[in-house]
Amino acid sequence: MKIAISTATILLLLGTSALAQEQTKKKDDTLDKAGNIATQPARDVGIDKTETPPLLQKAVENPYAPPPSKSCKGLNASMGELNAVLGPDFTVGQAANEDRTGKIAEGVGKSIVNSLIPFRGVVREISGAAPAERRLRAAVAAGIARRGYLRGMAAEKGCKITG
Repeated sequence: MKIAISTATILLLLGTSALAQEQTKKKDDTLDKAGNIATQPARDVGIDKTETPPLLQKAVENPYAPPPSKSCKGLNASMGELNAVLGPDFTVGQAANEDRTGKIAEGVGKSIVNSLIPFRGVVREISGAAPAERRLRAAVAAGIARRGYLRGMAAEKGCKITG
């Protein structure tokens, strides 16, 4: 087991160093991913719980609720709040830049770390990790729908979309 953890750590560090050369943002993303992979077993057994942000919980209740302000400034502010939780929205014309080395390192790291827990799927169901992950994914989907709804409202009004 110590060998598997050591191997996962080395692979994550290699992937991290390859990605860290790109930009500061990518460096932060890589470190976040490495930390997320390393803490996955704690989430699987229910020790570390991932909380759904309140903004996404509100979106689950009604993603198409009228926004607090229908002004361009208000719509952009609401989209900005969602961007802070969800990450940036898709940008038309933006070229996808996939880092294969990072993706490979991430996949290997996940495979090794996830293999540490026997019967992982059953453990995740019993601990509540799997249902919590499903709820989080549903909340993210609702947040994305909400952001699209707000973007559509802003476009209909002719607003300059800043978020």
